Amino acid sequence: MADDLDTLKNDTLAALGAAQDRAQWDAIRVGTLGKSGALTGLLKQLGKLDPEERKLRGQALNRLRDELTKAVEERGREIEELALEARLKSERVDVTMPAPSVATGAIHPISRTIEEMTAIFGAMGFSVAEGPDVESQWHNFSALNTPDHHPARTEHDTFYLPPKSGTNEPRVLRTQTSGVQIRTMLGQKPPIRIIAPGRTYRADHDATHSPMFHQCEGLVIDRNITLGHLKGCLIEFLRVYFDKPNLPVRFRASYFPFTEPSMEVDIGWSKATGEIGGGSDWLEVLGSGMVHPRVLANCGLDPAEWQGFAFGMGVERLAMLKNGIPDLRSFYESDLRWLRHYGFSAFSPATLTEGV
Repeated sequence: MADDLDTLKNDTLAALGAAQDRAQWDAIRVGTLGKSGALTGLLKQLGKLDPEERKLRGQALNRLRDELTKAVEERGREIEELALEARLKSERVDVTMPAPSVATGAIHPISRTIEEMTAIFGAMGFSVAEGPDVESQWHNFSALNTPDHHPARTEHDTFYLPPKSGTNEPRVLRTQTSGVQIRTMLGQKPPIRIIAPGRTYRADHDATHSPMFHQCEGLVIDRNITLGHLKGCLIEFLRVYFDKPNLPVRFRASYFPFTEPSMEVDIGWSKATGEIGGGSDWLEVLGSGMVHPRVLANCGLDPAEWQGFAFGMGVERLAMLKNGIPDLRSFYESDLRWLRHYGFSAFSPATLTEGV
């Protein structure tokens, strides 16, 4: 083999041995075997030689090309293996080390309470209905048999909004989710069994009241509905929600414009300790009653054929009682410490239906 071929071979093998990464290896491969490489240039010069010399020179060049091609491929595999080994070392995870702490979110007590209510009433056959936060006075008051002189219709209690263009009647931020009941009765034929959780608004703010709060109202419309159905439904809900199978529940006569008869619902508790179901005291938790015949008539239902009951409760109030939260305003202060203490894990879904 000619000296120039020995020199090319030795230089190429030395350069391959010194190559440490893919880029260096690729530069040697192209510089030797590429279209403009050193060995390719020697092959192109074969045409200038005599036939006998061309034969011997060509055989030597072919042997050198095969040898260098093999050496280049082997070194390429070695470099890939070295790179993989270095990567595995740098990305190695020590499984014996404690996992890094990651801040996790929590479900807000209001959201969890609504989930629990939906789960319990859902097991009783109720569906969830929704409606707009901005209501007409007819849906929010008049259709519910609330007279014009009722205190709830004053600006001291209700947030009024400008009327829609082309009308003269101001709109209101709904003071209760009862407007959802009206819309359901207008748009759906009985039988009806719904709950309507959502935001409501009233001009009030202290430790137990907020200008914006949440209610969950319920409505059942069917034939031959009685007070017994109402009492059985609410007693079962309260006992399952508070997880007190023997929770004392009583019904007191009251007055609401949209129900007749109307009843406040109390649960047994201890005023001294705050224990639900303990002691000899009573605590009001929701209002209820049989749907007033005028409300049924306002929605196009014949009171002689259809009867029903309705109820409403404050979501924040029930959440405070169940979780020992003393101040309603803390629900809206966005205090992460408070939320970590009273919040719920997203991995513990609300499925409180065992007692239903």
